[in-house]
Amino acid sequence: MIVAVKTNNKKRLLIKLASAVAVAIMFIAYYFHMSNEFAIQQQKEQEQKLKAIEIDNKKAMQNKLERIIYREVETAVDLIGQRNIQDVKIISDRVLIVADVGTNLDALKVRYGSTALIKNDLKDVKIAIDLKYVVESKFDDAE
Repeated sequence: MIVAVKTNNKKRLLIKLASAVAVAIMFIAYYFHMSNEFAIQQQKEQEQKLKAIEIDNKKAMQNKLERIIYREVETAVDLIGQRNIQDVKIISDRVLIVADVGTNLDALKVRYGSTALIKNDLKDVKIAIDLKYVVESKFDDAE
């Protein structure tokens, strides 16, 4: 039977100490690396949440503007009289309403004033209402 007696060798102690230090350094480096990755991931999630909130706000504002424009067109049609309307279109920032020739437009002129442009033809009356000022005033009031 062979019996081996281990002695405290300085080289063996130095190797164990160096390997323990290397493992500790690896753990510290891994900790800092993972904390950086986590911070980057948190930042990306925060940016995505902000983008989602911006998109939701934009959609809410679009819906609000759409309702304001719809109500304003509805009001203009009611002022003219629904029976006298031939066509209603929204072109850029104006509402184009085509009405019959004998339509009474006094109420419309009183409500919109110079923002409503009226053109009388032989076949019909074309009314263009500028929505810019109407939407600005209604949008400020709605907030």
